[in-house]
Amino acid sequence: MAERIRAALARAAADLAATSETARLDAELLMAHALGVEREAMLLGRLDDPVPAGFAPLVARRAGHEPVAYIIGSRDFWTIRLAVAPGVLIPRPDSETLIEAAVAHFGRPGPARILDLGVGSGALLLAALAEWPQATGLGIDASAAAAAIAQANAERLGLAERAAIRLGDWGEGIDECFDLILCNPPYVEHDAGLAPDVVRFEPASALFAGADGLNDYRRLAPQIGRLLAPGGLAAIEIGADQADSVLALVAAAGLVGSVRTDLAGRDRVILVKA
Repeated sequence: MAERIRAALARAAADLAATSETARLDAELLMAHALGVEREAMLLGRLDDPVPAGFAPLVARRAGHEPVAYIIGSRDFWTIRLAVAPGVLIPRPDSETLIEAAVAHFGRPGPARILDLGVGSGALLLAALAEWPQATGLGIDASAAAAAIAQANAERLGLAERAAIRLGDWGEGIDECFDLILCNPPYVEHDAGLAPDVVRFEPASALFAGADGLNDYRRLAPQIGRLLAPGGLAAIEIGADQADSVLALVAAAGLVGSVRTDLAGRDRVILVKA
């Protein structure tokens, strides 16, 4: 008798336990992808179906530390689903803290113009545009591969008319002010020990920022003041132990910053208000 999905999930979760802290969830996401259905639909009505032939190769890839998001080609973020590929950093739930901060600042009216520096997959910019249907935005990235993925995500989500994606070097050459600036720059020290899932597969250019992880903040801090419109907000992601250092860089640029923590209580975002 052919193996059923219920049993295959249990076996795959056991096999992936050495690779992942979320082995059961990983197995379920891979199975749903192999079936071509949503995970919830699989759990509610497909557990006694035969295992699809494509499941085992997906589990083997995950056992080799390849991130689930790259294997299935997508990641949910805020209220949207983004296509992701090895050319962009995989959006993390922690980064939703930036959107939460913006919602707290602007409320229902929202910002009119949004700037996402280092747009990557488009996660921050497109989540904000989905949150505020009247807003328009600009996403900048130095990576042509990332810009192409962000553009494709904007088109797939029906947001391309409100989202301009351009190649660029942080805020250089931008002569406009924005109500909301979002940024998740590289902030990992170059010799930091990262999980194999990250260091083997995600783009180094989106992770590492010099010996102390602060190289890009040194460039960004002096640019924020001229890019931020009156009454606006800049939300910049940081590593959990970088708040004091980034606040000092912000202060040296003549700005006042504050810290917002993520759901785990870790310092996650520096906020600058105009």
